[in-house]
Amino acid sequence: PGRKEPALRDVSFTMAPGSRIALVGHNGSGKSTLIKLLCGLYQPDSGQIFIDGWNIADLAPEALRRHFAVVFQDYGRYCFTLQENVELGDVEKMQGTVEARERHVRAALHQGLADEMAGMLGKPLGNLSPEGIGLSGGQWQRLALSRACFRDSAVMVLDEPTASLDPVAENQMYANFTEMMKGRSCILISHRLAVARYTDRILVLQGGRLIQDGTHHSLLEEGGVYASMYRAQSHWYDSGKATKL
Repeated sequence: PGRKEPALRDVSFTMAPGSRIALVGHNGSGKSTLIKLLCGLYQPDSGQIFIDGWNIADLAPEALRRHFAVVFQDYGRYCFTLQENVELGDVEKMQGTVEARERHVRAALHQGLADEMAGMLGKPLGNLSPEGIGLSGGQWQRLALSRACFRDSAVMVLDEPTASLDPVAENQMYANFTEMMKGRSCILISHRLAVARYTDRILVLQGGRLIQDGTHHSLLEEGGVYASMYRAQSHWYDSGKATKL
């Protein structure tokens, strides 16, 4: 409200089924706004968005949101049982048998790299009950990933999915990224550009505009914003250029 300039302008691209796209850009470039438009959480002032040829403006909100499983940076932390935390990703599956529900939840925990929590499915989380279990930030984030994996969606959207993970868990997640996204399309937002090699294509936003579109290698050769951002980060991983503090 009150903003004079649009958050996004001249952004146009096509995403093929099963593809993995990285959205990169500085803070305020429009990445999260773009995701919220795709999911129907915001309505565009102009322009159109299509899924499988259907204008999303013509789809019922429930039908549109079935296409997506999203993990935003401010993901939910629910003081329910661990199993219920996962099942909130697709409440319709809660109508199944006890065995089927548990099987689906364990599979989602495995995909979300949260296998170590599979032994406490019935345990309440948080501080609302004396028996509540407190989780670390990294555990909550892996639970959010598992909740997204539990949902049978065509597209998974991950907004800074490793922000709360330690380096070992982060490396493990990206090592298993292909398996996690099996059978899905993926849109990945991350300021850590080293993860771009796990995607098929990179879209670079700046000032609300799409300014570059290509693979990691093609954008490095092209130069420009992506190459400068990547080289600025890679400097910190070059042991020969370590900075003394």
